[in-house]
Amino acid sequence: MLGAQRGLGLVIGRLTDSIARGVENAVAAASSSLFEPVIRLGVTGLARSGKTVFITSLVANLLDRGRMPQLAAATQGRIEAVMLQPQPDMTVPRFDVEAHLAALTGNDPRWPTSTRSISELRLSFRVRPSGFLSSFSGPRMVHVDIVDYPGEWLLDLGLMAPDYGQWSERVLARIARRPEAAEFLSSARAEDGSLRHDEVRARALADSYTAYLAAARDAGHSDGAPGRFLLPGDLAGSPVLCFAPLPMPATTARGSLWREMQRRYDGYKRQVVEPFFRNHFARIDRQIVLVDVLGAIHRGPVAVEETRTAMAEILAAFRPGENGWLSRILGTHRVERILFAATKADHLHHSQHPRLTALMQGLLREAIARADYSGARTMAMSMAALRTTVEEDILRDGVSLPAVRGRLLKTGKQVALFPGELPEDPARVLAAAREGAEKWLDADYTVMDFAPARLRLRPGEGPPHIRLDRAAEFLIGDRL
Repeated sequence: MLGAQRGLGLVIGRLTDSIARGVENAVAAASSSLFEPVIRLGVTGLARSGKTVFITSLVANLLDRGRMPQLAAATQGRIEAVMLQPQPDMTVPRFDVEAHLAALTGNDPRWPTSTRSISELRLSFRVRPSGFLSSFSGPRMVHVDIVDYPGEWLLDLGLMAPDYGQWSERVLARIARRPEAAEFLSSARAEDGSLRHDEVRARALADSYTAYLAAARDAGHSDGAPGRFLLPGDLAGSPVLCFAPLPMPATTARGSLWREMQRRYDGYKRQVVEPFFRNHFARIDRQIVLVDVLGAIHRGPVAVEETRTAMAEILAAFRPGENGWLSRILGTHRVERILFAATKADHLHHSQHPRLTALMQGLLREAIARADYSGARTMAMSMAALRTTVEEDILRDGVSLPAVRGRLLKTGKQVALFPGELPEDPARVLAAAREGAEKWLDADYTVMDFAPARLRLRPGEGPPHIRLDRAAEFLIGDRL
């Protein structure tokens, strides 16, 4: 009897300890959210939109805030210190801000390597409260976790609804007229998916499709799903990345190539796409979406329309009510603010920036409306996270034109560029794109690849930029 009582006492003791630990953890979590709030800031965009440069310049300009007059907490002197801290998630690679900043600010400045996978960085702010609370409380800590991930991973959301057959049919129809797809299409159409699966053939098809995706990206196409084919990370060489779209055969027996491709397609959705949305996307509070609008305009109407379509697909992730499985993953959590930023504004004279912003707004009108509908506060703007040019006027045929001067990436020579005048009405560009025009009828828009300028930074100054401070104020200013 005594032994039973002791055993019961031990059980009750363990249960009490367990409950106490649970209460302590809950109190700690609540205290952290109240007194040391954490903001998870997502940074995404398609290839070459400038994600790495944006994060690098943002961090540098938050550490040294001499060029951040639009960040109210900095102007008011309420930010006492900003520190880089170890990130809480030890399973995600750290964003290598030191190496990227060294590349941009060295004696021979160069663009840093682009985003290849997900990465994270924590900035901690010690800030003094404003208003009534400033008389009763001292400084507090606010943590900003910056999460960098490829926009192509959000394009994978479009794979979740169609089955393998539907996806294959759509892809093959979409790429039928693209010269970059000719070699893959020849292989896919010659393949008999009803024959027994052979791994060598499957790998050859997957490699050919991946080569097409790379060529399409280089040509400016913006619909490169599955997103992990070009950015495989630690999944490189795994069967889950070894499938490709195929014409549907008359029979799809068990053990056939078609059935194995179907199995891997389903596995990709289940084991790659869903975990990303569950483990990373579902925890984001604020989001910036970077878009190379000027690059799309330079490539022509088809590229503009593909960019519009791709961004609409990406931003479908911010309206989870239309995706049952995504709603289950996100629960009640929603992104609070979304900033749509047209990058490389330094390629234009400032007099054209309002037109670039208007183009951005028109390009994403449908997607922005969806985000607004889900309760997110949104804003569109044009910006340059790192300014590479200076403005000047040039004479052409006796006419003064507003131009920019910078160092060419390929040759290193200084050139002055008037890229062409963007239309005052963005509908002139957007209508031609939606109607399927192959080229602009009334204008050409030139874009140069500029190298980073050599910088001479004074103490307390971050790298020069255009409206990065305004972007920071919108994204995190209210929490500082």
